[in-house]
Amino acid sequence: MKGVILAAGKGERLNPLTDDRPKVMLKVANKAIIDYLLENLHPFVDEFIIIVRYQKEKLMEYLGDEYKGKPVTYVEQVEGEGTAKAIYSAIEYIEDKEFLAVNGDIYFERDGIKDLLQAFRKSNADAALLVKEFKDLSHFGMIKVKGDLVEEVKEKPGAVSGYANLGAYLFKPEVFKFIENTSQSQRGEYEITDTINLMIKEGKKVTYAVYEGYWNDIGRPWNLLELNEYILKNHLRHSIRGIVEEGATVLPPVEIGEGTVIRSGVYIIGPVKIGKNSKIGPNCFIRPYTSIGDKCHIGNAVEIKNSIIMDHSNVPHLNYVGDSIIGENSNLGAGTITANLRHDNKNIKVEIKDKLEDSGRRKLGAIIGHNVKTGINVTIYPGRKIGSNSFVGPGVIVDKNIPSNVLVITKQEKEIIERR
Repeated sequence: MKGVILAAGKGERLNPLTDDRPKVMLKVANKAIIDYLLENLHPFVDEFIIIVRYQKEKLMEYLGDEYKGKPVTYVEQVEGEGTAKAIYSAIEYIEDKEFLAVNGDIYFERDGIKDLLQAFRKSNADAALLVKEFKDLSHFGMIKVKGDLVEEVKEKPGAVSGYANLGAYLFKPEVFKFIENTSQSQRGEYEITDTINLMIKEGKKVTYAVYEGYWNDIGRPWNLLELNEYILKNHLRHSIRGIVEEGATVLPPVEIGEGTVIRSGVYIIGPVKIGKNSKIGPNCFIRPYTSIGDKCHIGNAVEIKNSIIMDHSNVPHLNYVGDSIIGENSNLGAGTITANLRHDNKNIKVEIKDKLEDSGRRKLGAIIGHNVKTGINVTIYPGRKIGSNSFVGPGVIVDKNIPSNVLVITKQEKEIIERR
């Protein structure tokens, strides 16, 4: 069986973290999103077919031609937007056997694929969907079912309970004929859910599997923090391969990579994951649900809590980083502070594609892109973004989002008075 992974999207809602890479390459708990997906599909498929477009060269270079002994084939998405077009891109590689198709920006456990296969074979179906029950389907399409079969996929029905489509499918090759007859949706995309409705109308048997485990649709920056917390809480193993100096305190579970040095005075409360060849301390406080990548430096008088620090980034002195994401190769100047809580304790809103969205989180700090530098004493308001390749000068108060590739400085009026 072949596994088709849909990884062509740009991931604009995750900007600035996706300024220079596909969203499936973003790291959570020090591992790329696509790696988790490949791991979970690996026992069930013989070959991976990855549908690519945006920044495809970087993904191809990252993964190479095989994954754990199984071939990886890259296919450019055909013209047109939407999941149906993405799946259709693989038509020449599927031949005459059923295949898995999975959105590249979701996380779920391996049991989901196992349950999907069982439901498909038990019903001798033409297609199968993985679904999960939610109390509020305002942000999901509803899967109406009767017995073991899907009756209809409906548009977002509002604040009602029911089954939602999770973005994992099993199809027979005849699905391509139905994709060819699928029209554009109101938002201008070719939706695989519309294709499934066509199949049902033509009498094809579409079944479903109910997934009970953890699932995350990684579409917004705070979803990365949610997933990071889940993985560290449920999949982290206490392992110290680096050096922990005398006078440092490490409370399990904490994973410390090879070549990493934990200096005296450091206090770490797990679950925390630290990559390879990083320098931690002296005298800093690493709180739970923090992941720190490879070749990072966390220095003196720094506190980090519930955050993602990506590879080659530095938080070197006198900093507080809470509920934040810092991209690769970034550096915070001395005294740079992220605020993560509003004075009125209301949920923090974040600008996503020019609109404010409620993150659903009372605590959310900064979303900082790649190759960002801040000067001393920079203050960042909750939920603010700093674009990649930008420099924020000393003393700046970041109360609005900062775009990529800019220099931000403050103008300071001074008066010099002669002493007498």
